[in-house]
Amino acid sequence: MVERYVYLNHAGVSPLPRCTVDALSIRASELSLHGAMRARFHLDLREEVRAVAARLVGASPEDIAFVKNTTEGIAIVANGLDWSPGDVVLVSEAEFPSASLPWIGLRHRGVQVEQLAPAGGTHALTIDAIEERLAASPVRLVCVSWIQYGRGWRVDLADLAAACHRHGALLCVDAIQGLGLVPCDLVGWDVDFAAADGHKWLLAPEGLGVAYIARRHRDRIRPTQLSWSSVEDAYGDGLDFHLLSSARRFEGGAVGGLALDGLRASMNLLLDAGIERIWGHVDELCARAVRRFEAEGFRVFSDRSAGARSGIVSVDVGADADGLSIELASAGIVASARCGGLRVSPHGYNTGSEIDLLATEVARRRAPTLAP
Repeated sequence: MVERYVYLNHAGVSPLPRCTVDALSIRASELSLHGAMRARFHLDLREEVRAVAARLVGASPEDIAFVKNTTEGIAIVANGLDWSPGDVVLVSEAEFPSASLPWIGLRHRGVQVEQLAPAGGTHALTIDAIEERLAASPVRLVCVSWIQYGRGWRVDLADLAAACHRHGALLCVDAIQGLGLVPCDLVGWDVDFAAADGHKWLLAPEGLGVAYIARRHRDRIRPTQLSWSSVEDAYGDGLDFHLLSSARRFEGGAVGGLALDGLRASMNLLLDAGIERIWGHVDELCARAVRRFEAEGFRVFSDRSAGARSGIVSVDVGADADGLSIELASAGIVASARCGGLRVSPHGYNTGSEIDLLATEVARRRAPTLAP
């Protein structure tokens, strides 16, 4: 892939590393040759990958459930909590729909969804703004993205969790734009729930992700997809069953073996390279992008302060960011248009020269947006 493109769209869909493609190929060949003869291996693999995912998020394997995408992980919480008419869920106006639609779908149960408007052009929803709303009247749950998808604003999850808990609210996090890039400690930060798919910063195939359910809440969430994999006595006689004690109770069926192999390979690659090391490199690439774009006369939308920056840099390139992304793609440079800006999202294998090339090509194709 790197021979064909300057790929700077990991906040969209990431290319698969060679080790992941190899793992998928081996698994597909084994299925072709042996079919169900490797079923036992698949069950063992599931628990191995669960342990790797737990390490990545700073949790216990018992706190991790596999989900097909971020939306399903959030929906486990939305559909499983015992709601009462008048309960309030707080979200941001600038969220990706995964973080808002599962709650909006609860309106028929009397749940009220409120949206807070972010401050300024960064799409930042500050903890102070959230806490001010929490102090005004009861809120049952706050759902936010760890990193906002369009302009890359990152919230301090430890501080936000503390603010939510001070006011009796739960915290559910869409973690897809940070997991695999930014060091993560969901237990240490006291987050209640989180979910992330694998196809962005985790460099894994689409169709498989992870959900985190804090142990103290496991029995508060009613599983809505009971299956043989949710219970201890799936093949027992009669209609009685006992839920598994772990978060596996929320999985609702088999987990795809091909995707598991791919997710394992990608997560191990990231952990072997070191999340801290990857984050440091990407942070410097993003800082370089800011310097280069500002030197060319372009305004940067993203908040690059110490506590708010991420692997996403959003640049004001004028009115036609979509058109520019298409032009760049034709030249072999892949970035995306989101929230009115050109979204640049490098990963650990990208280079400074690729960032320079992007800035040069944008300046050649578009007029500066900073005031002279």
